[in-house]
Order: sequence, then structure tokens, then C-alpha cells
Amino acid sequence: MKIKQINMKSIDEIREEMIDTVTCSKSDIFRIGEQCRQDYENMTTELTNIKQMMVNLIEEGDKLEGQVQKARVMLSEVSMNFKRYTEEEVREAYEKAHQLQMDLSINWQYKKQLLEKRDDLERRLVGLHQTIDRADQLISQISVVMNYLTSDLKQVGEALENAKAKQDFGLKIIEAQEEERKRLSREIHDGPAQMLANVIMRSDLIERVYRERGPDEAFSEIHDYKIMVRSALYEVRRIIYDLRPMALDDLGLVPTLRKYLQTIEEYHNQSKINFVNVGLESRLPTKYEVALFRIIQESVQNALKHANACEIKVKLEITNAVITVMIKDNGVGFDTAKQKPESFGMIGMRERVDLLHGEITFDSKIGKGTDVFIRVPLNN
Repeated sequence: MKIKQINMKSIDEIREEMIDTVTCSKSDIFRIGEQCRQDYENMTTELTNIKQMMVNLIEEGDKLEGQVQKARVMLSEVSMNFKRYTEEEVREAYEKAHQLQMDLSINWQYKKQLLEKRDDLERRLVGLHQTIDRADQLISQISVVMNYLTSDLKQVGEALENAKAKQDFGLKIIEAQEEERKRLSREIHDGPAQMLANVIMRSDLIERVYRERGPDEAFSEIHDYKIMVRSALYEVRRIIYDLRPMALDDLGLVPTLRKYLQTIEEYHNQSKINFVNVGLESRLPTKYEVALFRIIQESVQNALKHANACEIKVKLEITNAVITVMIKDNGVGFDTAKQKPESFGMIGMRERVDLLHGEITFDSKIGKGTDVFIRVPLNN
């Protein structure tokens, strides 16, 4: 399910239903575990009794085997000296031997049954022991789940709202990347690419002028040719500055901002950009310089592109403890209470400031321009 389709009230209802279901499941598993423990104790007692009975039967069987041996000896004696014994003594010897043999057979059959029952009980006890262990594990796992449901997931609404904002921001970043690629493609096609094509055509023209009209006319064409090449170089440098000024790594934030804003002012010749640095002009950690440059760049571009500002003021102050930035324009302004769907630029600026543990505020009124104030603490 997509984050946008999730209803926070439904989430709470689902969570409550899950808690009820898990609670019932925990009770059922607990009852199963207790029943298995009771069965385990009963079977253990029964197995102990069976083992004791087997000991008694073994002792009784040993006695019976001794008696059977004696009865067989007596029966052999009677058979060999048949005339010396009466008919009653002979019958008694045969009956005694037969009875002892029957008792021994019954003893053996009974031991066999008890042995099978003992083996069956031992197998069932192993199964019960595994069931009890599994029940204990499940109860422990369910307790962990209950802790999540009753504590951690209470903040699920806020987490999902943040996740939704992050998802929207991520999608906007992708859209912005695609738009930036299109913009760069158009700028390169309409600017440097066209100029370089003209340079090639103009070089052919210079050769023809030199052959047909002489060197004076050719030198005049070369002068115009240089102007065209300089314009192409200017366009390339402007695009590079928009992407990432190399001076940011070499010189630092303040010189790069000064040069960038001057370049933008020259390109937008109908707008005036005033840059003031009243603090230290020292190097900052790379993450601070990149983030602050991009934030100021985004603010200035918004003022030029969306607010149609003709005057922009950028004030930067760097101290040992804090960095403050003020970007003020006289553009059309906007209602801060009504955030437009396409205002992901502001979200990106907030994200960058948050990464630096700073604060950013927007003060704007329709028809009265916009003030952007940024305060970032420095970790010495």
C-alpha cells in the first residue's frame, strides 16, 4: 500500500485489532504450554511406574526361568524312571512344568508390551518437551511484539507522516533532477552548441573573406569571431557555475558567492543583486560551504524565477560560533500559510539546514517580497 493511501485512524484501528489478536494468541499458546506440561508430568510418572514394573517382571522372569529349569530336570527324571513314580506324581510333574512354562511365556509377553509402551512414552515425552520449548519461545517473541505494538508503534502516525513527507520530497527530487537535465540540455543546445556551430561556420567565412576580399576584411571578421567565442565561453562558465563552482573548493564560500552573484546579476541584467559580508572571510568545513552555497543559490533562483524580483540583497556573517544568512527580495511574495505542491525547493533548503543542526525561517507577504533567515551553529 502506498503511503499516501494510508489513513492514520485506520492504522490505529489495525494496531488495536493486532493487539487483541496477539493477546488472544498469547493466551492460547500459554494454555497449550500448560496442558503440555501437565501431560509431561503425568507421562513421566507413568513411565517411572512402567520402568519399576519392568524391573519386577525381570526379577519374576529370572525366578520363573530357574523354576522351569528345575521342572524340566524333574520331568526328565520322571520320564527316565517312569516305573518308579506313581501316575499321580507323573501327572503332577508334567502339569507343573507346563504351568511354569505358561507363566514364563505370559511374563515375556507382558514385558514386551511394557517395553513397547515405555518406548512410546519416551517418544511422546520428547515431542511434548519440544512443544513446551516452542511454546515458551513463541510467548517470548509475542511479548516482544506486544512491546512494539503498545509502545513503539504508538508513534507510528508521526513516523508515517514523516515517511510520507520524505517520499514526496524524494519524488520531487527526481522530478527536479529531470527538469534540471532538460534545462541544461536546452541551455547547452540554445547557447554553447549553437554558438560553436556558428564558430565553425564563421571560420569558413573568414577563410572565404580572406581569399576574396583580402586580409583587412578578414581581420574585421576575426574581431567578430573573438566576440562570438567569448560569448560561448561565458555561457559555458555560467552553466558550470550553476552546476558546481570550482572556486568553492579552491577559494571558499565568500569569494565564490561574490563571483556567482555577480555572474547571475550580469546574466539577468534587469535585476540587481547586492552581496554583503560583514563577518570573517575564512574557510569553513566543506559540508557547510556546499550546503550554504546551495541554499543561497536556491533562494536567489526562486527570487528571480518565481518572485520576479528586480532587487535582491544577500547578507552573510560568519563568526567563531555561528553563521547567519539573510536573503531579501522585493518580488511578488507568497502566503507562508499556503504551501504550494511545487514548493519542494523550500523542503530541500530545510533539509540542508537540518543536516547542519541550524534553523531557517521564511517571512513573506503577497506583494511585499520575501525574507529568508538562516542561522547555523559552528562546532569549533
